[in-house]
Amino acid sequence: MALCLKAIIAPEFIAVKGLQEWSQARRMVKDCHDLNQGRLKLTHAFYVGMLALRYRTPRGEKIIWPNQYTWLLQRGLVDWQDDAEWALSEDTICDKSNADGTAKLLALGQVSWFAAQCIMRRAHALPLSQLESMTLSYIPLFAITYLFWWLKPKDVLTPSIIHLPNMSEEQKNKFESMAVSDVFDNEGIGKQRSIWTIWYLTPRVFEKEAKDKAQEQEMEQNPIRTIRRAENLEAKMTTDLLEAGNLPAKEIVVAHWDPELYRSNALWPVTCLFGASFGALHLIAWDTEFPTHIEQWLWRGAALATTVSLLIFMQFEKVVLRWGGPLTLISLISPVVYLLSRLIMMGGVVAAFRASDPKIYDTYVVSTYWIHVL
Repeated sequence: MALCLKAIIAPEFIAVKGLQEWSQARRMVKDCHDLNQGRLKLTHAFYVGMLALRYRTPRGEKIIWPNQYTWLLQRGLVDWQDDAEWALSEDTICDKSNADGTAKLLALGQVSWFAAQCIMRRAHALPLSQLESMTLSYIPLFAITYLFWWLKPKDVLTPSIIHLPNMSEEQKNKFESMAVSDVFDNEGIGKQRSIWTIWYLTPRVFEKEAKDKAQEQEMEQNPIRTIRRAENLEAKMTTDLLEAGNLPAKEIVVAHWDPELYRSNALWPVTCLFGASFGALHLIAWDTEFPTHIEQWLWRGAALATTVSLLIFMQFEKVVLRWGGPLTLISLISPVVYLLSRLIMMGGVVAAFRASDPKIYDTYVVSTYWIHVL
């Protein structure tokens, strides 16, 4: 349900989620290639990235993140030959998945047929309703998301619970320090008990690496102050505080792009193009009749604002809820403008039903085209 609502309100962010998951899975495959003779495929990497691999603790279960599994392989603590024991065999993963290539092809076929009908209507100078324009706008984003998730298992309800290999105390501390987040663990502490965790975006490995790198740089520049801060923080974080979920405040990250994607000369322009397509495709209904001229211009303005505000927002590699100059204001206002514009367009679709243009019910003669033979 949460994913569905996110997709309706902000489909671009679902496409970004798919892109970053694919990028993370591809990176995991690359990092593990020499460790298992290339036998770890994208399907395995997606499965681990879905938080489907967990290990038991005295309090419950904790997630094994992609960087943690890669580290175990690199240290020789696990062997890829034990993939069946770790529930990482491709047959086991596919058996848990609730979708196959045929179902995905059928879904793509349906949306392609709808897009073709919309194109034909415009070619015959027939208007599209506001609802058709909005539905059409979802297609490019959902299609690209489908491609990124083509090898990703779907609706895996039960995780694979495994036992960690024997490790020294130093290795165990290092392994646990590599965890990207503890919010999705199942130990009954802090935010793990909140129903709102379904709305959280799954953090990515690159975010953890960026945070660790920043701490290392701070340590190099101010080693004494960093040590004292760590000691004070450790003194405050008692077991009672952890169980109550009263963790020290930390910076609120609104958005953070994968550096490899953000700095890619090939992928980033295409990403921006698809990001702008959603608002831009709403402009197909520019000349469609609305109940009032005010609603018509609200639609046009909201479509333009959605396109421009998202393009502006995508130019910031990392957006943090902290003042850092005038650009901070722009980076924080642009998503607000985007969301308000989206609400206006969604409201416009509903409001337009009370006085729809009669021409939206007109059709063209299909029999005059060769495709009718099919």
